[in-house]
Amino acid sequence: MIHPYAVAAFLLAVLPIIATPGASLTLLIQHVTTDGRRRALPVILGTVSGLYAHATLAVAGLSALVMRSSQAFTAVKLIGAVYLIGLGLWTWRSTTLPPPSTLTDQPKRIGSVYTQALLANVLNPKAASIYLTLVPQFILPGRPFGGQILTLATAHALLMAVWLLTWTALIHQGAHILHQARFKRAAGRVTAVVLVALGFRAATT
Repeated sequence: MIHPYAVAAFLLAVLPIIATPGASLTLLIQHVTTDGRRRALPVILGTVSGLYAHATLAVAGLSALVMRSSQAFTAVKLIGAVYLIGLGLWTWRSTTLPPPSTLTDQPKRIGSVYTQALLANVLNPKAASIYLTLVPQFILPGRPFGGQILTLATAHALLMAVWLLTWTALIHQGAHILHQARFKRAAGRVTAVVLVALGFRAATT
């Protein structure tokens, strides 16, 4: 097992990265504003699943291969950028569509929200770089490598979940404003612009 002090130090190091607005927070604001607090869960689960995916790849050494190959890194970065831009354009288009009249498509929509959050995290090379550059600084020699990464990933996931849940509570406090059709439409378009901007930033940095 990893030392608790190492976990605490890792969380302090990763907190500024979590607090920096990104695709996960943008998706959370969009879906909670549109459909209520119940949409926070698939966003959080998708984001956390993405973190565990990066941790698994780091253990397997696959992420290191991608980060060491400029071509592979560029490919992952561009795929993530295209996904974010496409998601932003789809979000903008969805603000002009009428709301669904039935609840028959709810399970599919929940799965779609989860997938959006998962891909937004998995296709983010900066998330992968956390487990290739930051995590190794807190790994203790002479102890199981995989177990230590899993412990740090779990701590990272819990901190991310708390951060997104805090934002969910803040959004819910303004529910009387957030549920107005005009505000939903404006929030959706702002979300779309942010996602497209994140995509272009990912492609050019």
